[in-house]
This record gives sequence, C-alpha cells and structure tokens, in this order.
Amino acid sequence: MEHRILIADDDLAVRQGAAELLVSLGLEVVEAEDGGTALALVQAEFAAARPLHLALVDVHMPGPVGASAAGYSARDGGLALLDALRDAAPKLPCILWSAAASDAVADWALRAGASAFLRKPVAPRLLRETVRGVLEAHWNRAG
Repeated sequence: MEHRILIADDDLAVRQGAAELLVSLGLEVVEAEDGGTALALVQAEFAAARPLHLALVDVHMPGPVGASAAGYSARDGGLALLDALRDAAPKLPCILWSAAASDAVADWALRAGASAFLRKPVAPRLLRETVRGVLEAHWNRAG
C-alpha cells in the first residue's frame, strides 16, 4: 500500500516544494491551504476508505471552523487543526512545522500528540528522514 500524506500549509510555495520532495519518495500527497480544508479532506478521505497515513501541518495558518471559539488565535490554526485531527482521526500521526513558533509552542504540540516538530526552512534530508521515521513508527514501514 502506498502511503498518503496530507500537507496543510497556507504558503503555496512551501506546500508545493514539500509535495515535490515527498512524491519523489513514492508517497501520494494531498494538499490543503488551511485548517478547515484539511479537516474536511481528512474526514472525506477516511469516509471513502482512503485513509491518510500522515499529516504535515503548518502551525501558523488559518484554522478549522471553531478554532477561535476553542481559544486558538488566528495565527495558530495548525494547533487547532492538531486538536481537531486528534478527534477526527486519532491514529493519524502529525508532524507540525513552523518558521516562527517558540520553543513553548513546539513543546505544547509534542505534548498534545504531534509526532515531531520541525522548524522551517527544513533541510530536504531532515524532512525525508522525519517523514520516513514517523511512517515507520506508526505504520511499520518507511515510505
């Protein structure tokens, strides 16, 4: 089975660059530009029996509907998405990444269930190794 990866990032260039790298590893990539789109996509894919195997989520992007009501700022939509994914797809591993998150945000994300936290810009080798490691840890084989 081919692994399917969600990249949720509001920066089109970052999303496309990560997608290109991950596709070159033989992974199937689906993309979302915000937390609401990402959550809807995950729910639809699981409902259609086409589950995703990993989510790569930007911390600072628009979040899913209800994120502000849950206490998240408009800047921290990726953190709200992580919480929403824990409910919608509890077995879906998530890697969070950011160019501007503090150490406290990274620590919170890891305690909240993120499998890894990366700082942008991410070296291609580190992204490959992290994705492979998370896939191996969660699905018992690398992509």
